[in-house]
Amino acid sequence: MSLLRDIDGVASNRSEPLRRKQSKDQGPQAAKSRPEASSTAASLAAQDLLYGEDLQVGDCWTTEPREISADDVVQFAGLTGDHTSIHDPESSDSPFGRPIVHGLLGLSVLAGLGSTCPNVATLAFVGIGKWSFDAPLFHGEKVHAHCQVISLESHGRRAVKVLWLRQLINESGTVVQQGEFETLVAMRHRRSGKSPNKPR
Repeated sequence: MSLLRDIDGVASNRSEPLRRKQSKDQGPQAAKSRPEASSTAASLAAQDLLYGEDLQVGDCWTTEPREISADDVVQFAGLTGDHTSIHDPESSDSPFGRPIVHGLLGLSVLAGLGSTCPNVATLAFVGIGKWSFDAPLFHGEKVHAHCQVISLESHGRRAVKVLWLRQLINESGTVVQQGEFETLVAMRHRRSGKSPNKPR
């Protein structure tokens, strides 16, 4: 069985809509001009851990910055075996005039930054989509992550499937890469075993 079917402990054939308050301005382009945090998200920020019931479509968070150093790049190259010269701190082969960070290192840093901002009761990471690498990221640059809830769907009796917009942004405000993450988030309270759309 797939992870999506097994995570609840009870096989589920489909996901039920929970909340879908899609607004016309949602999406990667609109998010660039959206305030860093909605009022709802700001009020939830003080909580230690957020569950499915706490999330609403449109909630967004911005992380603290993190520097990606040349040492980070060297270690990533050693771990993955990707020693392409454009990433080498000692190389001058980069078409950008200086070495750049591996795109997948940037993606990994983004995943790490977003894992605690917001601090969500995540059960599983189940998908990634519509990913784009929009600008080079250079050694020594500081980046932060923008995380926004795009949609929410119930999944089984104790989880919510959350679709997130995730963006990695450099210190000058340029979106370096962006796309969608899909995760399963625990509910604080287990639902009834029967579908809410069927009579009891």
